[in-house]
Amino acid sequence: MAGINNKVKSTNDLELKDRLVAINRTTKVTKGGRTFTFAAMVVVGNEDGIVGWGLGKAGEVTTAIAKGVEAAKKNLVKVPVYKGTIPHEQTARFSGAEVFLKPAVTGTGLKAGGAMRAVLESVGVTDVLAKSKGSSNPHNLVKATINALSELRDPITVAQNRGVNLEKVFNG
Repeated sequence: MAGINNKVKSTNDLELKDRLVAINRTTKVTKGGRTFTFAAMVVVGNEDGIVGWGLGKAGEVTTAIAKGVEAAKKNLVKVPVYKGTIPHEQTARFSGAEVFLKPAVTGTGLKAGGAMRAVLESVGVTDVLAKSKGSSNPHNLVKATINALSELRDPITVAQNRGVNLEKVFNG
């Protein structure tokens, strides 16, 4: 399912920005009262083709977000972004959520909602048409969007695999 060799090995030289996608509060009732815990879904990216997601759980919101950021840095993927858009159409599913991504002309903007928008902004896409079908659960939408982005294929790599002489193409 996931793309070939698009995992990012080191995060040392990356300047990652984090975006909070969703916070979920759960309550446990005991004889001593109620205990609240928080789960934070976070997306990190360098806005230049690298993105990852993480889930952090803790007794406080800030701690949950920090844990989510650390988890997100551990599963980063590289995405081909050309002229602010994606190279081709792509669909992907995760559980009940299905996403559809379509490249758009410069100036179109980011036509995506909610959780998909956070992922696409983090990866650095500025022009794309996106549609989510099925479940609107932010956890599943983020995972489906990242699956779709990780399955995108770089046009230069595809051309080389097909045996196209790139010097001829670019030099006329």
